[in-house]
Amino acid sequence: MTRRPHICEVAPRDGFQSIADPLPTDIKIGIIRDLVAAGCPRVEIGSFVSPKAIPQMADMSEIAAAVMDLPARLCALVPNIRGAENAISAGVKEVCYVFSVSEAHNQSNVRQTVAQSLDGLAAVASALPSDVALRIDVATAFDCPFDGTVPLDDVLAAVRRCAEIAPEAEIALCDTTGRANPFAVRNRFHAAMAVEGTAGNVWAYHGHDTFGQGVANALAAWDAGVDAFDTAAAGLGGCPFAPGATGNTATEDLVFAFNEGGFDTGIDMDGLLSVADRIAALPGGVVGGHLRQVPRNRAA
Repeated sequence: MTRRPHICEVAPRDGFQSIADPLPTDIKIGIIRDLVAAGCPRVEIGSFVSPKAIPQMADMSEIAAAVMDLPARLCALVPNIRGAENAISAGVKEVCYVFSVSEAHNQSNVRQTVAQSLDGLAAVASALPSDVALRIDVATAFDCPFDGTVPLDDVLAAVRRCAEIAPEAEIALCDTTGRANPFAVRNRFHAAMAVEGTAGNVWAYHGHDTFGQGVANALAAWDAGVDAFDTAAAGLGGCPFAPGATGNTATEDLVFAFNEGGFDTGIDMDGLLSVADRIAALPGGVVGGHLRQVPRNRAA
């Protein structure tokens, strides 16, 4: 009971990027601020990517300037060194670099081989100032939308290389398609944590709820020793580069599970559900989750 789960709210990035038509910047800023007000200790505020690739993220510098005063860990995803430089210039103190273990998905997502992406990780890691933290998202760590189950040996090789490049970074194993199951999640984390050279790394889990396993998978990761979990309020999201992948695990569902187990996330459920309702009402979003559907007096 001495452990505490750390929720990383990703609706402003992984969620918003699934909505085709750009949302008003003030709406995005207001949602980020209200998520932090509800007690979310970590928020992924967006991604510094080419607006041609993801138009929804064209206003990232303006968003960053409006939320950097918030009392939370604020992270931004970056796909390359240019994105990292833009994030640093905007005052971001934590960046997340993403690549896929699957060659097919990495080509679809960032138009690079896995080896090229790992070279890019090395460039980003070496360019970060000492006061900027690095998080590495290892996408398709379980399943690829094109090739199916990703070999465990490929995942472990990627983790080993990440630890060589960034021995103190947070490494997240990502269930990009939502196809993982609790047994695979627990087993893969045990194997990854046993990779030589990872003693200085910390671990996170990024899951989707496509097959209804989102909360169960997160709890399996918790059982394996993971303390940080990516979720999205209202279950908003889905990878636009992973056909068939639907929403993220709903933040409110996982917070409820931890609360019921006696573990405090520091998140106020009433405040979170209020923001989740607003997110669910956004035009063009695909949402999920369960807790918003039950009577509110039973959700606390």
